[in-house]
Amino acid sequence: MGESIVKVEKLSHRYSVQWAVRDINFEITKNGIYGLLGSNGAGKSTIMNIMCGVLKQTEGKVYIQGVDLAENPVDAKRHIGFLPQKPPLNMDLTVEEYLNFTANLRWIPAAEVSRAVKAVMGRCDITHFRKRLIRNLSGGYQQRIGIAQAIIHNPKFVVLDEPTNGLDPNQIVEIRHLIQEIAEERTVILSTHILSEVQATCDYIRMIEQGKLVFAGTVNEFDNYIVPNTLFVSLAAAPPVGELAAIPGVSRVEELGGSDYRVHFTDKRDVTNRIVQASVARDWELTEIRLEKSSLDTIFAELSKK
Repeated sequence: MGESIVKVEKLSHRYSVQWAVRDINFEITKNGIYGLLGSNGAGKSTIMNIMCGVLKQTEGKVYIQGVDLAENPVDAKRHIGFLPQKPPLNMDLTVEEYLNFTANLRWIPAAEVSRAVKAVMGRCDITHFRKRLIRNLSGGYQQRIGIAQAIIHNPKFVVLDEPTNGLDPNQIVEIRHLIQEIAEERTVILSTHILSEVQATCDYIRMIEQGKLVFAGTVNEFDNYIVPNTLFVSLAAAPPVGELAAIPGVSRVEELGGSDYRVHFTDKRDVTNRIVQASVARDWELTEIRLEKSSLDTIFAELSKK
């Protein structure tokens, strides 16, 4: 295991008398895109604000590149780039003016500001709008500017809070591609409550529900969290449902239309073999049989107990 990029230990935060997050622990040691998944109000934004030093936690520790964020906030924040849910844009500045301003905020040496601004405009594909007022750009390009300010100082750790919120489908695809490019060189954490966003963008998932960490693993591990118990079966010479249901190990059969069935089973290996054997013996003309995965919605509901 490599050096920690981010380490969160026993993190808890309370607003008045109510705990927003409670005893969160996780560690990130390699680059990639990490989805902070959870329903609205689960505690995602609270965790992100604490990790970026915007909010001081009630209990626990956050380390960025081994630096304690609470004890050495300036040193820790040199490694952090942050895009809040609402991009912190000055609408009355041009793109270039705004990025020059943010470069200076990040203490980029004066001699390097111009190069840093040009590089980040190129990376985010906004160079052609450099003289345009930010207020006159679309939501998708404003989001690109928000991402540009988050990475202008070349941080190791980039935090994006709901980065595709409010964008149209084409803009969402473009922002996803940009995030994937950024993650080739650094660690990205993005928060979302949209399951398709996690599946399309992320490599790893940390799921928060009611302020607690309920899942940590890869997207593939999340997809397979619930062991599937159904087979999709297609038979060209479709038999009566009763004949399929009578096969030992089959608990229920659903007709999906035409020659397609969903077969619920108690033992996958035995049932698969028996369906194949029955198809050969009875001339059902089996054309497809495959294990069905549980839907993301089902897994999300199971983990969130909803």
